[in-house]
Amino acid sequence: MNIDRRRFLAASMGFLAGAAVPNIFGKRVYGQRTDKKPNIVLINTDDQPSWWVGVYGNEDVHTSNMDKLASEGMLFKTAVTVPVCSPSRAMMLTGRYNHQVGIDDFINNDEVTGLPNGSVTFAQVLRNAGYTTGIVGKWHLGKEMEYWPTLRGFDYWAGFTNAHGPLNPTLYVKRGDERVENQKIEGFTLNILTDYAINFIHENRDKPFMLYLSYPAPHMGYLPVPEEDMAHYIGKKFKLPDYKRFPEAKDYPEQELQKRYLANYAPVTSIDRNMGRLFEELKTLGLEENTVVVFTGDNGYCLGRHGLRSKGNARFLGTDIPRPNMFDDSIVVPLIVRWPGVVKPGSRCNELVSHIDFFPTFMEIAGLETTDVSHLEGISILPLLRGEEKIWRDELFLIYDMKYHAVAHMRMIRIKRWKLIHHYEDERKNELYDLKNDPGELNNLYGDKSVKSVQYILTGRLKAWEQRVGAAKEDLLKRNRPY
Repeated sequence: MNIDRRRFLAASMGFLAGAAVPNIFGKRVYGQRTDKKPNIVLINTDDQPSWWVGVYGNEDVHTSNMDKLASEGMLFKTAVTVPVCSPSRAMMLTGRYNHQVGIDDFINNDEVTGLPNGSVTFAQVLRNAGYTTGIVGKWHLGKEMEYWPTLRGFDYWAGFTNAHGPLNPTLYVKRGDERVENQKIEGFTLNILTDYAINFIHENRDKPFMLYLSYPAPHMGYLPVPEEDMAHYIGKKFKLPDYKRFPEAKDYPEQELQKRYLANYAPVTSIDRNMGRLFEELKTLGLEENTVVVFTGDNGYCLGRHGLRSKGNARFLGTDIPRPNMFDDSIVVPLIVRWPGVVKPGSRCNELVSHIDFFPTFMEIAGLETTDVSHLEGISILPLLRGEEKIWRDELFLIYDMKYHAVAHMRMIRIKRWKLIHHYEDERKNELYDLKNDPGELNNLYGDKSVKSVQYILTGRLKAWEQRVGAAKEDLLKRNRPY
């Protein structure tokens, strides 16, 4: 079915907007909750590290709505996730480590696999609690119908199973048990997905809803974008990292890297503009005050840092030389949460958080007990959002078993100052970084006698975690994985 975007908007937006309730009480007391279940809007971008957001310190990228969201909510400085898309999405949806639900690496187009049946998702739990759940955009947890999001807790889906280009998308549109529709729509993909997201909000504005808006950009460069988004970059020269210090990348032309920056920053700006459209609709409908907005990315991206392009499965610029990694550039993503009346505007959090924390957080936001779901590995960040004094975790763990572009088996422990990565495919590649004195992770201290005690302690903690969650080297053989 072909649908013109203008006709789609006209058909879907014929609703009466509700009026926002004014705040008549003056100064707000943060940390309190209303009796009504709050709506939840989760916005997830594709391949956007935290450093591609203005409020995180980037003066080149135009992200006025993301920055405004941070001024109205809480910005997390160190939110981490698996450095590739499918494992990150699996961890976020299930509250478990990606290998525990069988998602080691990104799911390739020719693979017949996905998030296994029986994997409990936050969408299922929220739906059981009375929420209407919807996903708009990229799924990337299985293309076969048996893996679709409508069988993993979502009442509604408008999107695609994997990546999609920037123009004229063909979307699967499915509601519950209804027959799936294929809708080909003319226009810019990011605009169209936002149209569907706004329509979902309109349709469900009178009851609690959970919307997962999963943009397929900037994803390794996502052009073209509308002229209004590109206009911010006309004649602009971007600040580039010192990639030439890495011998493998030193011959890469600076002009080509400038083009890559444009191809990524422009779609980030397009997403940002569309986020503004969605926020305005929440406000118009009187839903802003009782809606939790969570903005994040599925993984980071290097783009010249460390001489690399891409993420955890990166290669050196201009080459096919792989560099499997868990650099912060690949694992640290933006995380901004707005919840009027609960989260203090303009607040910052320095604690270590992870996508694995989303599931228990959404449960507590909905007034549910996290103990009702077994085997959750994450921790609810609700106490942090409320500004409560709380003893927080002092370590985070990640696992990435890479099978495309190269074979790698990485295990990571990250504390505030230190990061240790074990490479089980070749333990000579193990890494240890002092993040306080070397935030760019340029000086690998693994095996250095001056940090012997740190290495010993972190190794013990990492090994203990591996044993607990089935991520040890010997577990690879049980899962029939090669070294």
